[in-house]
Amino acid sequence: MHRVKEIIDHVAHTDVTVLLQGESGVGKEVVARSIHRNSFRKDGPFIKVNCAALPEELLESELFGYEKGAFTGAYRQKPGKFELAGGGTIFLDEIAEISPSLQAKLLQVLQDRQFSRLGGKMDIRVDVRVLVATNRDIDEAVRKGHFREDLYFRLNVVTITVPPLRERRQEIPFLIEYFLDKYSKKYIKKTPPLSERMTKLLLQHRWPGNVRELENVLQRYVVLCDEDAIIGELSTSFTNSPEAKQGAPPRMRRSGFL
Repeated sequence: MHRVKEIIDHVAHTDVTVLLQGESGVGKEVVARSIHRNSFRKDGPFIKVNCAALPEELLESELFGYEKGAFTGAYRQKPGKFELAGGGTIFLDEIAEISPSLQAKLLQVLQDRQFSRLGGKMDIRVDVRVLVATNRDIDEAVRKGHFREDLYFRLNVVTITVPPLRERRQEIPFLIEYFLDKYSKKYIKKTPPLSERMTKLLLQHRWPGNVRELENVLQRYVVLCDEDAIIGELSTSFTNSPEAKQGAPPRMRRSGFL
């Protein structure tokens, strides 16, 4: 994660496109927001689009907008996310999920920094930085023909791979402290400290959902204050995990990046 922070420091003050890779829940959006906050565009908007959340037709209109009358139900002109992100950053999450036709239009935007709305006749020029992320093996998608090779090369100027939480367990104590404080303040609750048993299980758990899963567990603990239920869930999961055969968790050391 120190290396991740070093790359952020190097690329933040440039306008290069950055490809963020890593499993779901590792914190790719956190890295994207960190790049934006440390760039000269920090006072501009940060617009996130989840490319896997919408079907192709809706995603295209969401990204590029549409003109009045472009399709049934288009009663007024609507700007797209690229326009709204002007002067700032657009973060395209789950980029590997977009269709081939939309990939071609995105390639044009990256090359020319201009596009046309659906139903539009004029090109619109945009000043926006593009950050993209995926939890899929995008190299394999390119090899299988599911993702355009020319778009991949255009996106892959700088790649940041965010490691899973199980490979950076030394951060868990500090994430525990951060999330307990965050949700105790949010719900105005005095949260009892974690027992030694629960802390040990949090350190040993495999965390297939990564930081997001850890956050959800701690949020549930703050809300319910039911440590026994959470210990039961984690114990059952840990019994079947590879870590159960490896003994104690690795020695803790302070991390410089949260």
